[in-house]
Amino acid sequence: MLFLLAGVLGFVTIAGLGFVFAGGDGGSTKTVKRAQLIAGGDRQAVAARAKANANTPDVRRKQILKTLKEQDQQKKKASLTIAARLRAAGLGDNTRMFWIVSGGIGLAVGLVLLVLRQMPLIALGAAFAAGVGLPRWVVGMLAKARTKKFTEAFSDAIDIIVRGIKSGLPVHDCLKIIGKECPEPLAGEFRMLTENVGMGMSMEQALERMYERMPTSELRFFTIVLSIQAKTGGNLAEALGNLSVVLRARKLMAEKIKALSAEAVASAVIIGSLPPAVVALITITAPTYMAPMFTDPRGHLMLLAGGFWMSTGIFVMRKMINFKF
Repeated sequence: MLFLLAGVLGFVTIAGLGFVFAGGDGGSTKTVKRAQLIAGGDRQAVAARAKANANTPDVRRKQILKTLKEQDQQKKKASLTIAARLRAAGLGDNTRMFWIVSGGIGLAVGLVLLVLRQMPLIALGAAFAAGVGLPRWVVGMLAKARTKKFTEAFSDAIDIIVRGIKSGLPVHDCLKIIGKECPEPLAGEFRMLTENVGMGMSMEQALERMYERMPTSELRFFTIVLSIQAKTGGNLAEALGNLSVVLRARKLMAEKIKALSAEAVASAVIIGSLPPAVVALITITAPTYMAPMFTDPRGHLMLLAGGFWMSTGIFVMRKMINFKF
């Protein structure tokens, strides 16, 4: 009996030692796994909270503003190209002909100055300015004038669409009426729009083509309204009516800003034109007094420095009086 009891106690002792040394890791392993599950749950909770924070209205608003800013920068870069300026001016997009004409103007100006026995350096500078700067300036002025005419009549065009939709006409027929009744360049752009739609192009694609030819904020708003209405539906007449009110308010604000900044613009024009006007008057009234300024190398340096600082001042004044709205 004693021997049996000793055997049972020895078995229990050996089993206990074996459990301690061999099976003790199981508890620690379970503990580690439990900790990992808890940590993983914490990470999932953190990720869920981060995702929820990313869907807040403020974050979405910042993301939308960032996207719109990037798109605006891309469109601004695209609108600065020669082809975009030619399209906005209504001259097509034949950039090769533009560069040929620019080169011809620069060459003609340079040859005229050389025939008049001017310095080669002066002739080269004048030829570069006439060949590169003058055509760009003319195209820019034409594009600006054409865009202004388009913007001034655009609100009336939207009102025509609103009245046509309320009377039961489809949008395509309203666009045709604008192409017939409105003044240029608005009528020509809408005629091209209806022609593109009639040839099988979607309304959104035709409006994007129209925006490439006439990159204005008003046309972009119109494109967005029509695109959203085509995808989600809704009262198009009401949406376009609200857009017309907004565009007229923008136009009123632009005129108000122009009136308030008229004094600053006049001051900038007077200050910028005063030094060249004084030099021209002194040259006409006393040519011998101003002759060293144009013949002596030191006078050339003085004219170069004066032109540089005048250009810098004009650029700064333009930034001060150029208001965006």
